Amino acid sequence: MVITPKKMYSLACEWLKDNDIENAEFDASQLFEKAFGFKESSPKAEEMSDSSYFHELVTARSWGWPLQYLLGEWEFYGIPLKVGQGVLIPRQDTETLVETVICKNRNVDPVIIDLCSGSGCIALALEHELKAGDIYAVEKSEAAAQYLKENIALNNSEVKAVVGDCLDKGIIQSLPKADIIVCNPPYLTSEDMKNLQREVTYEPEEALFGGEDGLDFYRDITRSYKTRLCHNGMLAFEVGYTQAEEVMEILIQAGFEDVRAYEDYCGVKRVVIGFYTEKGNVKVY
Repeated sequence: MVITPKKMYSLACEWLKDNDIENAEFDASQLFEKAFGFKESSPKAEEMSDSSYFHELVTARSWGWPLQYLLGEWEFYGIPLKVGQGVLIPRQDTETLVETVICKNRNVDPVIIDLCSGSGCIALALEHELKAGDIYAVEKSEAAAQYLKENIALNNSEVKAVVGDCLDKGIIQSLPKADIIVCNPPYLTSEDMKNLQREVTYEPEEALFGGEDGLDFYRDITRSYKTRLCHNGMLAFEVGYTQAEEVMEILIQAGFEDVRAYEDYCGVKRVVIGFYTEKGNVKVY
């Protein structure tokens, strides 16, 4: 019996469901289009075609490989991005960070530094939405930095990629004073790392693990970068779903003013921001 691509799609949906893939139909549809170049609803889906590549993709997805890695690209804030093994997958949670920074920005043509930049999704979104001046995207991982550079080129961006450890003193001193410093740091705890979803285990550990309590990067970045902010400059973090209060306290203790947390669309406090002046007067809200 001849199995058409459309039938292959149906079988793939069943296979993914049997392997506990939550959005089996959506994933199968995306992989189908990746393999064949047309959607399963297209009239072409009744025609014969080599199914080996589709089979490979569906098999990998059934093992838990992230859909985004298999597709090789993903969209964030309306921006196309190349992604793959070695770089953190952009998530909708992080769009809340971008939206908050846009809303709370107090400057025209701000200078922006994006720390732990990964794919560059935050820097590219802010460049597009704020029509920003100079933007620097700092990334330590060579694998992730390759995707960062690809995405800068893909989007005809003027974001400046800085490859190196954002906590290295040489890197810190090489960066200009900024109006906005934004960061989605590694923030999973030791306990979190023991209980990762299957798909997340394929993502780079160094982009996930934030120390025993998940707060190491918040402490170090706040301490190291507050003096790299211009007068009344903004520091903005994405935070884990239970970390907002602790991160707010880190900023307050470091002398930041107007320290606040903002919720994502699920009502989770997902973003913490504060503003810094050299006066060091602290206001708690």
